[in-house]
Amino acid sequence: MNIEDKIKLIVAALEDVKAQDITVIDTGKLTSLFERMVIASGTSNRQTRALADNVRIKMKEADEYVGNTEGEETGEWVLLDLGDVIVHVMLPATRTHYNLEELWGAAEAARARHVQADH
Repeated sequence: MNIEDKIKLIVAALEDVKAQDITVIDTGKLTSLFERMVIASGTSNRQTRALADNVRIKMKEADEYVGNTEGEETGEWVLLDLGDVIVHVMLPATRTHYNLEELWGAAEAARARHVQADH
């Protein structure tokens, strides 16, 4: 499955369980560890766990790689390792606090400035 189809499957799995504020970040130019990062919010610890579980189920049904899952104990921030995609499912307060979109966006902006300076 190519990366775009994988993202569509992940987003659909999140939407199935009513995830909020789904964001996809292209991280391929920033790290060699993964190509995309998907961030979504759940309204409760129970929902964040259900969101992550649904993504894991849909990926396994598609015979895609599902690695470790972290954070299911508390459900505040559940991280799924899907190989070339990392999925973060967070409570809104946790998401606001860590602000991954800004962190990775700032990294992209810094990389763009560095590339321009090299030319």
